[in-house]
Amino acid sequence: MSRLGDLGARLYRGEVGYDFVKKRKFWYALSVLITIAAIAGLAVRGLNMGIEFKGGAVFNTPKTSVSVSAAQDHAEKASGHDAIVQKLGNGGLRIQVTELNTAQADKVQTQLAKDLDIPQEKINADLVGPSWGNQIANKAWTGLGIFMILVVIYLAIAFEWRMAVAALIALIHDLTITVGVYALVGFEVTPGTVIGLLTILGYSLYDTVVVFDSLKEGSKDITKQTRFTYSEVANRSINSTLVRSINTTVVALLPVAGLLFIGGGVLGAGMLNDISLSLFVGLAAGAYSSIFIATPLVADLKEREPSIRALKKRVEAKRKAAAAKGEAPDYSDEGGDEPRDAGPDDDETSAPDIPPAVAVAGPRSHGGRGRGRPSGKRR
Repeated sequence: MSRLGDLGARLYRGEVGYDFVKKRKFWYALSVLITIAAIAGLAVRGLNMGIEFKGGAVFNTPKTSVSVSAAQDHAEKASGHDAIVQKLGNGGLRIQVTELNTAQADKVQTQLAKDLDIPQEKINADLVGPSWGNQIANKAWTGLGIFMILVVIYLAIAFEWRMAVAALIALIHDLTITVGVYALVGFEVTPGTVIGLLTILGYSLYDTVVVFDSLKEGSKDITKQTRFTYSEVANRSINSTLVRSINTTVVALLPVAGLLFIGGGVLGAGMLNDISLSLFVGLAAGAYSSIFIATPLVADLKEREPSIRALKKRVEAKRKAAAAKGEAPDYSDEGGDEPRDAGPDDDETSAPDIPPAVAVAGPRSHGGRGRGRPSGKRR
């Protein structure tokens, strides 16, 4: 078995683990800082909206030796507006100038032909009206709203309302970060960007639902036992699906990274950046939020319930009583609820302090010493 596969199996069994839920305040604070930076970037720099939303003209030239900076200067002088110039893979240029009407676009095309020393008939000009972009934006917002409503309804029915609220917060978190990154790096927002933003919601929700499904199964009849608190079961759910989340995210990120860094960066296909950046940032943020935000939020909301608070008190009281008697708490998944006697092979200094990420998963093997199984009689 590969090392990663072995790690996944050990995480699933609870032999190793990280206490995500216990350290949730740190991750909440980190997310708040990232979100504030994203909102600040959006407020200060704003989004660089493409001509599909502003309206304007796009001029595509054949192969030319004119540099991008020189072409940008020529385009801005000819139009009187800001211009965006990109080098195409065939050696040509893509020149975008916003807020041009048909008459202005014809004049700019003529002037560019002279300045760039290219026959006018070889410069392709496409005029885009702002109303088309507005229609796309309105439909995208409508689709986003319907999607959010359906997600909340589905999760509330399939799981419970607390999970629906946590998933909704995680989705908003992912969208905010992605839009903020767009503002900070200054990439152009096009219809492809909108498609990318809507696509990442599905990926983010998938990871979250996988953890929620594990949590739902693990917390069934949780109040009928006194071995684990709800937070510990939630933490086990994250750890048991951790490698799966990492694998699916990495596999999804690899082709997107190829589009972004190789296609857009190395090969100069700048149009690929429109959708690839939103997918790359959104996929990474979605994996992060499903692990560090959504499930810890569910644990926070759930532990406000009187029955879950009472369970936590019973578990803590039982562990204190076991520690006072010098006994190791019963962290196994089998047997009764009463604390077991410490056996001759138990390490009395470390057994009572088994981390929740390990404790909630059942017996562990320590060279045949059987720490997870009762070594003495049940009381």
